[in-house]
Amino acid sequence: MPQREFTIGLISDTHGLLRPEAITALAGSDYIIHAGDIGRAGIIEELSAIAPTTAVRGNNDKGAWASHIPETDVLEIGTAILYVIHDIAELDLDPAAAGFHAVISGHSHRPSIEMREGVLFVNPGSAGPRRFKLPVSVGCLTVYGTSIKPRLVELNLGGTT
Repeated sequence: MPQREFTIGLISDTHGLLRPEAITALAGSDYIIHAGDIGRAGIIEELSAIAPTTAVRGNNDKGAWASHIPETDVLEIGTAILYVIHDIAELDLDPAAAGFHAVISGHSHRPSIEMREGVLFVNPGSAGPRRFKLPVSVGCLTVYGTSIKPRLVELNLGGTT
């Protein structure tokens, strides 16, 4: 069976605010990953209207609505294996030894892309309320086989916060 290319939308730290700009940036995704601090159940429903959505629970996701959301998750996208966790400081395994191709996290509100020991680490930053002078952003992965090309997208908020 021939391989296909997948587009994975990445979002984190919405804290209850799903901006129209984030929805626009994630449109066309084959899958969406929310890396925690969702803020309310409706956000996952709204993202699921765009594409199948996987979410992990962040440290601010409390209450009955969040109790069924796992703290970590593993996704197979084509032949790539992705590990999702909210706070990278709580990573308690060696992703390279475990065979993961990428680790997706949130929590810091700082967008970043880094390669460590052959594993791609991506934090899409925060798409919710602006924190300090950090950008409001989402991310995107283009996955083909085990090749993963990351991209960060700063949202143009037109002067709003």
